[in-house]
Amino acid sequence: MNQLNHYINGQFAPSPESMFLNVENPGNGEVITQVPLSTRKQVGQAVSAAQSAFTVWRHTPVSKRVSYLYKLVQLLRENEDQISRTLVLEMGKSLPDAYAEMKRVFENIETACGMPMLQQGDKAIGCASGIDGEVLRLPLGVFGIISPFNFPAMVPFWFLPYAIATGNTCVVKVSEQVPGTMSLIAKYIDQTGLPAGVFNLVHGDKTAAAALLDHPLVKGVSFVGSSQIAKLVAEKCAQTNKRCQAMGGAKNHLVVMPDTKINEVVRNMIVSCFGCAGQRCMAASAIVTVGQETHQLICEQLIAAAKKLTVANPLDSKVLNDATAVGPVISAAAKERILGLIQEGVDEGATLALDGRNITVLDGQAGHYVGPTIFTDVKPGMKIHQTEIFGPVVVIINANTLDEAIEIINNHPYGNGASIYTQNGHWAREFKLNVECGMIGVNVGIPAPVAYLPFGGMKQSIFSNTKAQGKAVIDFYTEQKIITERYWPEG
Repeated sequence: MNQLNHYINGQFAPSPESMFLNVENPGNGEVITQVPLSTRKQVGQAVSAAQSAFTVWRHTPVSKRVSYLYKLVQLLRENEDQISRTLVLEMGKSLPDAYAEMKRVFENIETACGMPMLQQGDKAIGCASGIDGEVLRLPLGVFGIISPFNFPAMVPFWFLPYAIATGNTCVVKVSEQVPGTMSLIAKYIDQTGLPAGVFNLVHGDKTAAAALLDHPLVKGVSFVGSSQIAKLVAEKCAQTNKRCQAMGGAKNHLVVMPDTKINEVVRNMIVSCFGCAGQRCMAASAIVTVGQETHQLICEQLIAAAKKLTVANPLDSKVLNDATAVGPVISAAAKERILGLIQEGVDEGATLALDGRNITVLDGQAGHYVGPTIFTDVKPGMKIHQTEIFGPVVVIINANTLDEAIEIINNHPYGNGASIYTQNGHWAREFKLNVECGMIGVNVGIPAPVAYLPFGGMKQSIFSNTKAQGKAVIDFYTEQKIITERYWPEG
């Protein structure tokens, strides 16, 4: 069994001081590798390497900085299949979903390659008599990136290419549950010739994350995870005067209007609700139907379609290219938590219209599977509606009007994403303008924006004012230095 290494100061270094944790394939429970759990000292070494590299990297021309990103995206494209299969092995999503994730990695790198344009400052000639004003966007130093298990490749690249393209250096701490994907990507980063210390990868648990948050040389932290931890990260960064991106949980709603094309909608919902076994931050987990007839049709057809889904190990040759196959959840602990919440829904009085418990998967008895699960007769405010379950569990709520549906969404503590299915432009406009969520879809089940637009929610889905990726993130990774200057004639 191989043991993973940290990547610090341009080298994959053994971890003699670290304890090691087994990494499981959630599809069959087999141990596939061991990951080191960083000590504070090791995280400190990575930060020191990043700080040393910053003194030179900050003065490297932006065209040179992005040249490494051009090399990287080419290497990743050439090795997309190997990276995707590693991702499936340790995370459990389908291979088509892994390829889709890699496409977002490519998009973000390519967007960051536009930094020669994106990082340009502003200048005002003659802002006063004989005086000119200028705004420069300059790098700050070392940034920490703390990413979750559900998108081992994509989430680090919401931040990483922008951080280094703007002239900063970084230390990435990936989830200890899925360390192999970024370890493999780090090998390709190394092959680009990126100067030592500009990018560093440390493995570990909350000890490593805390060390990044506490380190005085870290200028800012980008975090994605639960709302509970995102709030703590934001508080810690505020206390230590660090910049912070802290993205938390979600309960994404899909609103179905009476004029919708039901067959198209149900196909779209199936992917949104049950893809990646519901372990997407953009997964739809609450459906609001408007009108009794719409409600009846959606309940009948969604349940019927969900029953036809295959629950299987995503590396099983029979489902290898099936984008709708439902794989495992990430761990035994996650499965137990999901099963507990399903039982709470039953105890609350909701109708368990499709029960995904006690699912049997051939050759996956030791895996962590929950089948598609659907609750009907759900009332707003029930725990299964309020809680981010993060599994293949969907609740269906009926509303009488669009205004009532919008009120249900706006009364929810999370405000990540929401979509409406309708052919009516007026209803779509009302929804876009009045729903309190950061990302809105119209006839789109997963309203995740492309890389050159910002990604992030509202309310308790985010604890910062800067979203991920796109042009908006440039201000996060740069300091605005304002210059006011004038010159008198000589002689």
